[in-house]
Amino acid sequence: MNVTPAPGRVDKDDSGVDALLVLSFGGPEKPEDVRPFLENVTRGRGVPPERLDAVVEHYMHFGGISPINRLNRDIIERIESEFAGAAKNVPIYFGNRNWHPMVEDTVERMRTDGIRSALVFPTSAWGGYSGCRQYHEDIARAREAVGEGAPKLTKLRQYYDHPLLIAAFADAVRAARERLSPDVRDGARLVFTAHSVPVSADVAAGPIDSGGRLYSRQVSEAAGLIADAVGVSDFDLVWQSRSGPPHIPWLEPDMCDHLDVLAEQNTTAVIVCPVGFVSDHLEVVWDLDTEAADKAGELGMEFARVATPGTDERFARMVCELVDEHGSGDQPRRLGREPLLGATANGRPCGTGCCEPPVRTTGRPSSSN
Repeated sequence: MNVTPAPGRVDKDDSGVDALLVLSFGGPEKPEDVRPFLENVTRGRGVPPERLDAVVEHYMHFGGISPINRLNRDIIERIESEFAGAAKNVPIYFGNRNWHPMVEDTVERMRTDGIRSALVFPTSAWGGYSGCRQYHEDIARAREAVGEGAPKLTKLRQYYDHPLLIAAFADAVRAARERLSPDVRDGARLVFTAHSVPVSADVAAGPIDSGGRLYSRQVSEAAGLIADAVGVSDFDLVWQSRSGPPHIPWLEPDMCDHLDVLAEQNTTAVIVCPVGFVSDHLEVVWDLDTEAADKAGELGMEFARVATPGTDERFARMVCELVDEHGSGDQPRRLGREPLLGATANGRPCGTGCCEPPVRTTGRPSSSN
């Protein structure tokens, strides 16, 4: 259960922060939630009802329950433990973009509880529209909905290359390798995957003066950092879960298409690392654990999926570090060189035109961040 102060009383840590808001995408927690959730996700995007019907079936494969809310609550419990160990006496709140607890309701509760200033931890490590800018839009929308007295909310920086995140992924890659049969481990191909986005959206990700494509550049750099940590010099980066019509270019190659290529190269085993996800979204448990795993089986290829890092104790420790870093104004602790953006003391401010929203196309609803 999240720690929450009584109305009118707010604890602060040494940085003056009243609270931390964990902000995520959201997901259904029972079968009757699935259709309304998907309608929230796709509102205004022109997704045909028959496409929603197909995605409903994916959720029903898992009892109509997405794992994401449960996993976020688990993450919050571990952050609370980290905060307690560091004598950081601030409450932690939980809000979502698309399903309960909705961020607007959470921010209303924060106002009632006397919160005046809070940091926001997004469950996306990346730059780009859906990975970063849309969280800023969520914050602005929630504050506007609450109105007068809404707390100031400041999003924490991007953390795709934080040493603790990379270390958690690296250990998970090693563990996945050990699950393969001994006779195929040495020849197993390491494949990193992240949620695809339209090429036009990726081009618009990040400031023009840094070359755009911030999302794909950060994903590529994170994959390289993890590969270096496990001593692998040759690996693949692919994309998954595209949802747009065929005539709209998206980041490629696709995960399942790439398995065909590996089979043609006589690859006997594959280790798939979902580097683009901090927790097991539907795109992990369906697109990878179901579709990609089945595809690999059909091709006679052993398949080991790397665990996402949200369940690792280092993930909560990283959140605590990000909060401390923000309060101190210290330089980011990071391993990469791609730009970091965000309205923080140590992140580059987002400029006009940065990470423009993609042109809406009909397709499958995405729950990538």
